[in-house]
Amino acid sequence: MLQVSNIRAHKEEYINSLKRRNFNAEELFEEILTLDESRRSTQTELDETLAESNQLSKEIGILFKSGEQQKATILKEKSVQLKEVSKTLSDSFAETAKKLEDLLYTIPNIPNDLVPAGTSEEDNIEIYKKGEIPVLAEGSMPHWELAKKYDIIDFELGNKITGAGFPVYKGKGARLQRALITYFLDKAADAGYTEFQLPLLVNEASGFGTGQLPDKEGQMYHVTEDDLYLIPTAEVPMTNLFRDRILTDADFPINCTGYTPCFRREAGSYGAHVRGLNRLHQFDKVEIVRIEKPENSYAALDGMVEHIKDLLNELKLPYRILRLCGGDLGFTSALTYDFEVFSTAQDRWLEISSVSNFETFQANRLKLRYKDKDGKKELVHTLNGSALALPRVLAGILENYQTPEGIKVPEVLVKYTGFTIID
Repeated sequence: MLQVSNIRAHKEEYINSLKRRNFNAEELFEEILTLDESRRSTQTELDETLAESNQLSKEIGILFKSGEQQKATILKEKSVQLKEVSKTLSDSFAETAKKLEDLLYTIPNIPNDLVPAGTSEEDNIEIYKKGEIPVLAEGSMPHWELAKKYDIIDFELGNKITGAGFPVYKGKGARLQRALITYFLDKAADAGYTEFQLPLLVNEASGFGTGQLPDKEGQMYHVTEDDLYLIPTAEVPMTNLFRDRILTDADFPINCTGYTPCFRREAGSYGAHVRGLNRLHQFDKVEIVRIEKPENSYAALDGMVEHIKDLLNELKLPYRILRLCGGDLGFTSALTYDFEVFSTAQDRWLEISSVSNFETFQANRLKLRYKDKDGKKELVHTLNGSALALPRVLAGILENYQTPEGIKVPEVLVKYTGFTIID
């Protein structure tokens, strides 16, 4: 959520920056600044009324003690009137503050200067590519056919138990899935990330804190009776570990990781491009989150990008990195890099990670600050990335490592799986 003080100070700059997101903020900003003026004016009037009321209470007490009942009664009547005015002003302040907050929730983050203008994924910029795309033998299959051939993932059984998008992993498929999770967590620990086991359900405040609510409410599974939400990513509970905190220098660096299942309704997703593991309602992911001082956050973002590159280099999967344009940038992000693995059997790129810097956008919602060396409280920057999301990584391994003899296991995973081939 943007800060009103920053909107006031950088209004024209923000309006122009948001145009790269194809978002017109001019009228919204005018309404926000008008509401803020009203809120501040009401706050001033309320403070003055309360101060006058408190002074009257002291005077009334003195008059009663000195036996001046008539004067005390007159002042008491005035005190009652002031309390009524205070109640009206307080209600007006709360109503204006709520309207202001609701408007602020509708405005996306200001894109970093590196974010190119654009309207869709077609305008994203490829900044890095690595890995040879393997030449597959004749008769090579997409992963959903390989899964059935080797009996390692059962999509139909998942559909029977729950519905489409909830696959059942079996035998070596389940072991390969577990191997990837352990490998990703071990690599994160080696890189200095502290591991957390996290709740899979969060409350509304947590959803608002990281920006899933109200922006993505329709994409989250909602347990209505308890008013809880199944997490769409470990980013939500992990970042909320620090909600309503004031940090000090001793708390940094803050590097967190965790494995969780993730749940997304993915409403409106249909067609061949979502077959198999390409898009699921439940999937596994290892997440990395960093909390940084503003001056360190972009160096931290670069470090997260290098961490994910290292994972893909060791898995020996062909991949590329895209810098997202304004039209494809997530609501809360200031700058995002997407990683994509090439699926040889499908002849297409599959997104397997997004790593983002949210700058102060989440921290303002979370009320997450730190004390600088002068004791001043400042908002931190928050960052997160998938390291990695498993379904499409697994799809890439199955398809790119297939041979006439079976599916080879990437060398780096053999110590976790205990086998070298799925046959």
